[in-house]
Amino acid sequence: MLVTGICGRLGKLLARTLHRETSVEGVDRRPFPDCPKDIVHHPFDLRRKKVRDIFRGGRIRAVVHLGVLHDPRKSVKERHHWNVVAFQKLLDYVERYEVPKLVVLSSANVYGPQPDNPQFLTEESPLLGSQAFGGIRDLVEMEMLAQSFFWRHPSTETVVLRPVHILGRVHNAASNYLRLERPMTIFGFDPMVQLIHERDVVQAIRLALAPGVSGIFNLKGRGELPLSRILRKLGRRPRPVPGPLAVAALDRLWRYRLTSFPTPELDHIRYICMVDDTRAREVLGFRAAHGLEETIRAPMSLR
Repeated sequence: MLVTGICGRLGKLLARTLHRETSVEGVDRRPFPDCPKDIVHHPFDLRRKKVRDIFRGGRIRAVVHLGVLHDPRKSVKERHHWNVVAFQKLLDYVERYEVPKLVVLSSANVYGPQPDNPQFLTEESPLLGSQAFGGIRDLVEMEMLAQSFFWRHPSTETVVLRPVHILGRVHNAASNYLRLERPMTIFGFDPMVQLIHERDVVQAIRLALAPGVSGIFNLKGRGELPLSRILRKLGRRPRPVPGPLAVAALDRLWRYRLTSFPTPELDHIRYICMVDDTRAREVLGFRAAHGLEETIRAPMSLR
């Protein structure tokens, strides 16, 4: 099995889970100093021709793609080349070397938080996330590539997973936001929020690797809560700010590199973006093992 982005926190967690069950190789240009001895780490860029050599031996029977660059400070061109161009090369190798399984970790953010969203979005809902947030554009384009690949190459079981906000030791926007002592909220808005523990995402990937599974699946943890109650449970003291003032303030903070949150992220604390996970429960047999309380506190494990 090949895992891209294996050196991220989620990638390491997945690798340490899977290597007990099967042989694991990973591609990631970042170092992996504590790599288990039975995991093969290829320390080079996914866009390099060396990746083809990994597939040539025919030993790769499944690919899990986690190698998405989310850094909003990177240029649009750099992010697109890293995400979309590299993913297209990976699909070419999966096709050429007839890999029977491909699992792509996407995000429920592809739907986009919208003021007129229905209460729960299904997998057939339109992907509107890139309308307000260019950082999601690559993810939507990658999904389009994966869906096209799914129909053109039925011999490869292709799975796309769309988890809601992942919480844990990961350094993503949701976990970083909940680590703030005085997080900003938007005055007059208190959206319902769905969360999922990082270990539950790993379990969903394991289930997606089972023979016979293919398709798109929304993933969520147990239940949902208003943002205000989540912050209250963590003992946070939020700073409610009027919407126009929040946009102006975050624009300035972003410009001077005083925050890691770009302005479009504000929509996630203003509008809902909740998913229906019926398909994952019925087809994958996925049910989150971690309760909502434990999931909410998962980002604090870094301290």
